[in-house]
Amino acid sequence: MQDDESVAMGLIVHGGNARSDALQAISKARAGDFEAADALLAHGARELAVAHDIQTDQLSAEAREPGATEMTLLMAHAQDHLMNAMTVHDLATQMVELCRQLVGGQTQGKGRR
Repeated sequence: MQDDESVAMGLIVHGGNARSDALQAISKARAGDFEAADALLAHGARELAVAHDIQTDQLSAEAREPGATEMTLLMAHAQDHLMNAMTVHDLATQMVELCRQLVGGQTQGKGRR
């Protein structure tokens, strides 16, 4: 098991990468570059998967040994950072799809609800 600080930093780094990719994807979609937008969203999804794996490992460790994780301001920030990244990624997916529809009715079918 990683130490708590390494876990928090992993969540922050991978969540931050995913959030950045999502925001860049929106910019690319607004410029009509849907291939780049889709690639950025895919990369962001992979970053979120890595962060989620880190989080799941930590949750499993906590379930095996309650109190094993010290709740610090850094850990709270890391969790908040990850949840925000997930939200931004979900919204960016919808915004890219909307941009795609606005430029010609093209739909990819991903992320539609």
